[in-house]
Order: sequence, then structure tokens, then C-alpha cells
Amino acid sequence: MIAMQLTCPDPLKRHAPGGSTAAVEPDSRNSGILPTDQPTTVITPFQALDPGIVNETIPAFFIGRNKDGFWLARDVKGKLGGIFLFESSALSFARRHSRPLGCATIFPSERFELDLENQGNPLIVHLGPLVRLAVQGRQRMAAFIGKIADAIGHRSKDR
Repeated sequence: MIAMQLTCPDPLKRHAPGGSTAAVEPDSRNSGILPTDQPTTVITPFQALDPGIVNETIPAFFIGRNKDGFWLARDVKGKLGGIFLFESSALSFARRHSRPLGCATIFPSERFELDLENQGNPLIVHLGPLVRLAVQGRQRMAAFIGKIADAIGHRSKDR
């Protein structure tokens, strides 16, 4: 298996006609889950690897996270993909669908969404709304606690 970091300085210029695209968002290293109020900002294509790097007969899969923090596996040709709870499950999916040759794996630096039918864990699509609800509740609770702390701070200064 070959793992490569995918970088694209200007993804809009590298879009090949007829290639599929997926929405991506900046990666959040802290929580593993992005806030749902951030808009999608960049469109990047899923492109086959340069034949000088990896032979085009070798299957290649993008492995990364979506906006909810779930793991995705998607083949470069856009024929299959899935959503998973664990990175190891996404990698297993890629290996299973590229037997007996094995596959190249590409880890995009940005988050992306699956633009194919989910052939991975069918329950994950139902967890997405619950994760967003939990994140919103956590954000609201943090804002509420911050307001209480500010009120206590102001009150103690007045004495």
C-alpha cells in the first residue's frame, strides 16, 4: 500500500473536464468534528494520480474525513465509496475492493464529502444529525457558561 499526502495549491484550476468534484472544508485538528455553521468554501476534484507516480492500473482510494468527522473511502475513478466510523474500516474497505493487487491510498489535507452511494456502514448516515446536534449543544453550553463567568466577574468587580 502506498500512502500519499494530496496537495493542490489551486484546486479550481486543476479541475479536469468531466471529473467528479466534492465539497471540502478546512481540517480541524482539535475536535475531529467541524462546526456545522461553517460554509463550504472550496471545490476540489478527485483526480487520478500522475502515471509517473503510480501506475494507473493500480487502484487508488481517497481516505479522509467528512464535515461530521466520519471516515470516507472513495476510489479515484468514482465507482465506489463508503462512510465509516473508524479510519481502519475505511482502509479495510479500500483493501477489500482492490484485491488481489492492493491499492494506493491518498489522504487529502482537507475534508470532503462522499459524492457516491454509501457502500460503507449504513448506520453512519443516521449518526450525522446526532453528531451535529451534540456539537451545537456543546457550543451553546460553552456560550452559556461563558456568560455566567462574565456576569460573576463583573459582579465581583462592583463590590
